[in-house]
Amino acid sequence: MKRYMMFALLAATVAVMAAGCDRKTEETPAQPAAGDTAVTSDAELMAAAEAAAKASADPASAASGQPEPMDAPPPPTDAPAATGAVPGLTLGTDYKIIPNGQPFEPLNGKIEVVEVFNFVCPACASFQPLVVSWKKRLPPDVRFTYVPAAFGGNWDQFVRSYYAAQTMGIAEKAHEKTYDAIHLEDKLKGERGEDSDAAIAAFYSQFGVDAKQFAGNMRSFAVTGKYNKARQYIISAGVNSTPTVIVNGKYKVEGRSFEDKVRIADILIAHERGQGASATP
Repeated sequence: MKRYMMFALLAATVAVMAAGCDRKTEETPAQPAAGDTAVTSDAELMAAAEAAAKASADPASAASGQPEPMDAPPPPTDAPAATGAVPGLTLGTDYKIIPNGQPFEPLNGKIEVVEVFNFVCPACASFQPLVVSWKKRLPPDVRFTYVPAAFGGNWDQFVRSYYAAQTMGIAEKAHEKTYDAIHLEDKLKGERGEDSDAAIAAFYSQFGVDAKQFAGNMRSFAVTGKYNKARQYIISAGVNSTPTVIVNGKYKVEGRSFEDKVRIADILIAHERGQGASATP
């Protein structure tokens, strides 16, 4: 309860309840984080992993590498799910349609809810307590996925740390603690400065992993591949702020507050279920 009250005060202080944390860069490839130059093979590693990520994405998007227009009207297709209105919601106010949108992972009978976030974002930290309670009541056919945003600078370090934690099996139990370390406890700098790989790894070592191994995994081929897949998804979906909620890769949730975002997402989930849109694309 104390933690939730502190984040409520944080939200009021930074005044980001609706606007979220804006992207630091234009829609161009994010620059490597401060520590990248220390690894001599990092450029080759990034290029190889990005090529693999693009090859598994939508062919048109992978070929161009450019984001789809964020505010473009729905394309004139005959697909009802792409052009039809969602009952109970207002297009443009409650949600936007993502042109040629694709889920982050194959649906395989699930309805996908993605939260684009980053640990350094104060709005994401404020949203997290609501996300925790929301996730607990989501139906079994809904798959909730965190996708960290690489918006440049220290944001990128925490994309790598999230995926390093995921590959080492500690992402779930470290998630809220990482927000706390940045926004409540000042154990990590977040937007206040640069956190080295070693400093981040030392923090994650409390969850039962070796700090040196964790730091190495932040620059591994596997983590770099995940990093680039997340980055490509965010560019293709036209995401430029956090937190952003996306349903089935098609709908970008708007809303006037965090509670409103959840309300809108629940309606979109029900709509997709009614459309039978949980099959593998």
